[in-house]
Amino acid sequence: MQLTQEQCAQFDRDGYLFFPSLFTPEEITLLSNEVPHLYAQQRPENIREKGSDAVRTNFAAHMYSAPFARLARHPRMVEPIVQLFDEPVYMHQFKINGKMAFEGDVWQWHQDYGTWKNDDLMPEARAMNVAIFLDEVNEFNGPLMFIPGSHKLGVLEAGHDLTTTSYPLWTINNDTISKLVERGGIVAPKGPAGSMILFHSCLVHASTSNLSPWNRVSVYLSLCAVSNHIRRFKRPEYIAHRDFAPIQCLPDDCLRRDYAVELPWADGTPAEALTAAAD
Repeated sequence: MQLTQEQCAQFDRDGYLFFPSLFTPEEITLLSNEVPHLYAQQRPENIREKGSDAVRTNFAAHMYSAPFARLARHPRMVEPIVQLFDEPVYMHQFKINGKMAFEGDVWQWHQDYGTWKNDDLMPEARAMNVAIFLDEVNEFNGPLMFIPGSHKLGVLEAGHDLTTTSYPLWTINNDTISKLVERGGIVAPKGPAGSMILFHSCLVHASTSNLSPWNRVSVYLSLCAVSNHIRRFKRPEYIAHRDFAPIQCLPDDCLRRDYAVELPWADGTPAEALTAAAD
């Protein structure tokens, strides 16, 4: 999938692109049917909400789940990012975020590149996020919120929040957010399952808790230019990957056909992926 000149210009201006219903109901069903099995496993890759058994984030499913391994190689997701970077990309992070009905907690205002810079020593913001809706996203179930144009300001000052939620995050203070919103406003792309958002790693974003009776499960894939790979391995490999090989795309029908994919963690997470490695 190639972006038009107009889409490239829009991305440069706003920091994100929204593609409603990019994946078919059949394709999304194949992925959604796999999620309960992944969330039910007692694996270290499942980070649960504070005081709850509800999964907040499942990491690295592409290493042990065939449907998600195929998604990780999908051209509709990979090719636009290769186009924007003009360079091959590798998978820096793979998450299935489960903002579950009544239990899904907040994601505070942050920039993803802030974490990748501080924790992983990623040299530049040459990494991109892709969000794929596995459920309908509406105004009630905690949609992702963006401040358009905030990516143009580069890396903003942030504090390391270790207490608000079960997952530590480099977060931006309220005064800064107020000024950014006054400048650029807030948008919250909403749409049916199968929709996709592509957004810049410096784009300031957040989401509220989900008090509705509807789940809001989304896949988040973070792709990084190969030359921009991380330099520090203080986080476990299932959170920040250390394999910098370029992604080789499968055909466009890869979610509907059983293309062979490697599943190196199918029998469990290797010990070396659970700990920090030498710089």
